[in-house]
Amino acid sequence: MLLLAACVRLVPESRAPTPGVSVPPPIAATSAVMAGIAAGPDVGALPIAPEDARAALASFIESCPRLLRREDKSGLASAADWRGVCEAAASWPSADALRFFRTRFETARVSDGSAFATGYFEPEIMGSRTRRPGIEVPVYGMPGDLVRGWPAETPPAERTGRAPLGRYDENGNHVPYYERAEIEDGALAGRAPVIAWVADPVEFFFLQIQGSGRLRTPEGDVIRIGYAGQNGRGYTGIGGVMRERGLLGDGPGQYPGSMQGIMAYIRENPAEGRELMRMNKSWVFFRELTGDGPLGALGVPVRSHASVAADPAFVPLGAPVWLDLDRDEADGLWIAQDTGGAIKGANRFDTFWGAGAQARRIAGGMSARGTALVLLPKGTLDRLDAAR
Repeated sequence: MLLLAACVRLVPESRAPTPGVSVPPPIAATSAVMAGIAAGPDVGALPIAPEDARAALASFIESCPRLLRREDKSGLASAADWRGVCEAAASWPSADALRFFRTRFETARVSDGSAFATGYFEPEIMGSRTRRPGIEVPVYGMPGDLVRGWPAETPPAERTGRAPLGRYDENGNHVPYYERAEIEDGALAGRAPVIAWVADPVEFFFLQIQGSGRLRTPEGDVIRIGYAGQNGRGYTGIGGVMRERGLLGDGPGQYPGSMQGIMAYIRENPAEGRELMRMNKSWVFFRELTGDGPLGALGVPVRSHASVAADPAFVPLGAPVWLDLDRDEADGLWIAQDTGGAIKGANRFDTFWGAGAQARRIAGGMSARGTALVLLPKGTLDRLDAAR
């Protein structure tokens, strides 16, 4: 990557502590502006392939209506910054997409630009609209009793922001919602709509992590389902737990640190695998989707090798992102159109690979490091620098 052309200082410079004076711990950055941003290389210096530019332009155009209405949490760009490039994109010829990005955008590095990327895909598993022998795992829609509220023990002075998700118990107290183990044991029977049934609880666990998928019926029909909500419980990545236990690695008896390796362990050790999956108390509820692709958090379809999940506190959803990673297939221009429970912090991304066996293979083994740049409308960095 090229050296930074300039620096836009948006955080105070650090100073040596005064002897004998206690210094509070540094405040963790909660936005791109807090993390610090710096101007990156000219877009024209990036090796963007013409086909990548065309795919990115199509996804950017789909994103623009939401981008212009969405509140920016990163502090990088307002709707006014995006309006001109969105208007230009609407009539820009696809064949000349590369020139669009070269002439309308500048690059910014958030924090030090050191990126980590994983992958996700749209899994396809056996399912049915009706329960039948061998297809008996319920796919729940949103339950009516999942609501936000304040537990009684929360002091009034601390009841700020959004109240946590949960439910009201028989005594009228707001309590945490049912966790994965309780739901698997039948806590939602008769409480939540069942939109479909699936055959394999292990495959369904990983479909929940992906957030969307396809159910293939025995008759060959496809039911596409997408994220509708979550039970409010914290997400636990079982791969991290397995690594701490020494189950993942290259040694004797260890499993590869990929989705495929984790799934192999669960299948070969069903009792331990079930306990491991239940450590992830988060549960995802679904709705049936229509259209030509799964919907991301931005509310538009995500596209293979064009859409990426990011933390909206550090990347405006809808913005183009350039990735240069040690997994070459993930290099290129992406559009931030999605989020994820594990996708938190500056330069943390989850690349989308579509559906099918190849998508499953690439996404399941994706763990890449490198550098990232966020593309912003030209003039944005000057405005930010002038406003500090």
